[in-house]
Amino acid sequence: MKKQQQLYKGSLNAIIMKLLDQNGRMYGYEITQKVKEVTEGEMSLTEGALYPALHKLEADGYLDVELERVDGRVRKYYKLTESGVKETTSKMEELESFIRNMQNIVNLKLT
Repeated sequence: MKKQQQLYKGSLNAIIMKLLDQNGRMYGYEITQKVKEVTEGEMSLTEGALYPALHKLEADGYLDVELERVDGRVRKYYKLTESGVKETTSKMEELESFIRNMQNIVNLKLT
């Protein structure tokens, strides 16, 4: 499972952006739990990996942040900007192509 973490790391932005695209807006902990749920526990996203990625995506103009008071605490919600939506589409196309190529390699029959 540790080796898989390296593969996931390269796809972290795509994973975050896809989840936000699907769910509208989410807060950090919610993103980590959704990743765990979707991957049936195979992948865990640590806060140490998540927050730097969120901050970078925000700095790049792909995310907007909304602050909301929940149970007396301020919660940060992230959502895609218009350019974030376009970037997500582009990232998903790249990822699908990469996965297709990897499947072709995995299924290669040696002659």
